[in-house]
Amino acid sequence: MKLLVPVDGSSASIDAVKKSIEIARKHNYSIKLINVVNFSSLSHLNRNERLWRYMDGSTITESDELSKITKENAEKLLNVIIDKLDFTDIKTEKEVLSGEPYEKILEVAKNENFDLIVMGNRGFSKIKRFFVGSVTQKVISEAPCPVLVIHSDDNH
Repeated sequence: MKLLVPVDGSSASIDAVKKSIEIARKHNYSIKLINVVNFSSLSHLNRNERLWRYMDGSTITESDELSKITKENAEKLLNVIIDKLDFTDIKTEKEVLSGEPYEKILEVAKNENFDLIVMGNRGFSKIKRFFVGSVTQKVISEAPCPVLVIHSDDNH
C-alpha cells in the first residue's frame, strides 16, 4: 500500500507526515512526500523583469533565478523532514513538483495509484476557507482514493 503526503512546511503538514509514518510503520506501507511549488505567483515579474548576463554569454532572468531558489528550498524542506523524523524501515520517496498544488496532488495520486492521501488542514475558519479556497477541500472532493486530513489550528 502507498501513502501520498503533500508537504508545504506548515505545522499541519508536518503533523500529517508524522501520522503517515505511524500508519506506514504499523501496516508496512510506503510513503511518498511531495512539495508542489506554484510559480503562477511569480507572473508579476514578467512585466518588469531584469535580465542578468553572465561572463560565458548566457543569460538568466529574475523569475528563472527565483524559480530555481524556490525549487531548491522545496527540496531542502523535504530533506530536512526526512532527516529529522524517523523513517527507519519505511520505503520513502520525495519529489518537488511545479504547478497548481491541488491539481498536482490529484495527478500524482491517480497516475501512481496511491491508496491513501494523508495531508494537513491549516485550520482556516469556515469563512476564510470559503473565500480563499482550500487545497485540502479540493483534494477531498476530487481524490481517486481516501484522504485522511490531519487538523491543526496553527496558521503558519
